[in-house]
Amino acid sequence: MSARIGIAGIAGRMGRLLAEEVTAAGATLAGGTLRPGTAKAPPAEVPLLPDAEALFAASEVVIDFTHASVAATHAALAARTGKPLVLGTSGLSAAEEEAVADAARQAPICYAANFAPGVNLFLAIAERMAAALPAEQYDAEIVEMHHRQKVDAPSGTAIALGRAVARGRGTTLEEAGTESGRDGQTGARRTGTIGFAALRGGQVVGEHTLIFAGASEHIALTHRSFDRRVYATGAVRAALWLIGKPPGLYGMRDVLGMK
Repeated sequence: MSARIGIAGIAGRMGRLLAEEVTAAGATLAGGTLRPGTAKAPPAEVPLLPDAEALFAASEVVIDFTHASVAATHAALAARTGKPLVLGTSGLSAAEEEAVADAARQAPICYAANFAPGVNLFLAIAERMAAALPAEQYDAEIVEMHHRQKVDAPSGTAIALGRAVARGRGTTLEEAGTESGRDGQTGARRTGTIGFAALRGGQVVGEHTLIFAGASEHIALTHRSFDRRVYATGAVRAALWLIGKPPGLYGMRDVLGMK
C-alpha cells in the first residue's frame, strides 16, 4: 500500500504543486486543508478535511508550507499523534523554532529552509568556504531576491546561508552579528559580521548569492530557482524518507545523505 501524504494549505501555489508531486511519486494523497479565509478552491478530486487535526488523523505524514503562525501548532499535532511532519515554512521566530525542536522529541520532523537539492549542496559548500576564508580577511555578504508577494526578509534560505557561514567559522549567526538595511551614515563595516540584502520584485522564484570579499579577490557563489516545483519534489522526497524514522529534528541534508 502506498504512503498516505496530507498537505496543509492544498489550494495554495505550493499546495497544488505538492499534490501533483505526491501523485507523481506514486503515493496516495490523503487529503488537504485550506488556509483560513482563503477563497481558492482545492484541486479537483482531493479529499478536503476540516482542520489540521483531521489531516494528521488521515495521513501517515503531513507536509506544511503554509505560514509561520501555524508551524508550532502543526508541530504540536505531530508530537501528539507521533506522525511525521515535513515543515517548509519560512519566517519562524526563535520561539517557534524552539517549539518545533521540542515537538521533534516525540515525532520525526524534517524542517528545512529550502528543499531544493542544489540549495542544500550550496549550504554545504558555503560552510566549507567559510572555514577556509577567515572572517578577518574576507567579508561575507548574502544577497537574495524573491517575488514581490514574499512577506519575510531575509529569506529562510538566506538565513540558512548565514548560519552555514557562521558554522564554518566556528561560531553562530547570533554571535557573529549581522548587517542589513544599510542607509545613511552607517560607519565602516564591522569585521566578522555577516551582511544581508533582500530584493523584492516581479515573480522571481528565488535567487541567492553568497559573496566572500577580500582585499585582493572576491568569490561569489549563486543559486537560482526557476520553478517552485523543485521545492515540492524535494518535500515529497523528504516525506517518504521520514516515514518509519524515530523522533528527531531532521534536515534536507539528512534526506540527501549529506554529512
